[in-house]
Amino acid sequence: MNRSVPVLAVLCLAALTACGGGGEPDNSTGEPRPSATRSEQAAPAARLARLMVTPAEVKGFSVQPYDNEFALAESSSEMTADQPACAPLALAMNQLPLGEPQADLTRALAPEAQGPSGTQTYVTLTAYASGGAQAVLADVKKAVDACADGFTAKGGNGSTVYDSVTAEDVAPAGDETVGFTATTSYQGVSHTLHTQIVRAGDVVGVYFAANGLAIANGQASDAKLPPAVVKAQSEKLG
Repeated sequence: MNRSVPVLAVLCLAALTACGGGGEPDNSTGEPRPSATRSEQAAPAARLARLMVTPAEVKGFSVQPYDNEFALAESSSEMTADQPACAPLALAMNQLPLGEPQADLTRALAPEAQGPSGTQTYVTLTAYASGGAQAVLADVKKAVDACADGFTAKGGNGSTVYDSVTAEDVAPAGDETVGFTATTSYQGVSHTLHTQIVRAGDVVGVYFAANGLAIANGQASDAKLPPAVVKAQSEKLG
């Protein structure tokens, strides 16, 4: 079975930072983060595991545990932005939960036909207490408007410069949804990253796509989110 190659490893190179290996990912198996007791998190974590798409529901795509070895930050508390208003976007594009989550779970998806490289789609599901999910979407919408001229995200393993942020029209999903693109550069070559965030009740799904192979090879890229993945995951959220 092919293991997904984290696009973030290449994005770290794009930022010319030393993104060293971290510890074992704390969300690779749906285990709750240590912000609450294990008993408090058990139900939300199990619920997210049930809500995450499976290979049978996204035929033609592998669904792998997320490996954060080369991640810009290993936890939300490590992630900052030079413009505080842009922090929600930094979290969303680096597979980290926004707001104050009860539990979160991330998977990496890739077309099986392309092998372990190329375009990767990351799906991060996060559960919140009442009102938390709505607050997250509100913060993201404000950030998209406020961060048009770009920002720099900083984590424990380095930084990434996003040159611009643009709102993107996306198909209706869940109770509310927002989409945006961001650009980043590596060795003078620009790359476009796509993100869509969907809220269904008190659960938020973040979908993020980037082409790590193109970035590594110095080829311009515009990695769009696969409609089949977005549709299947959004429908499963309800």
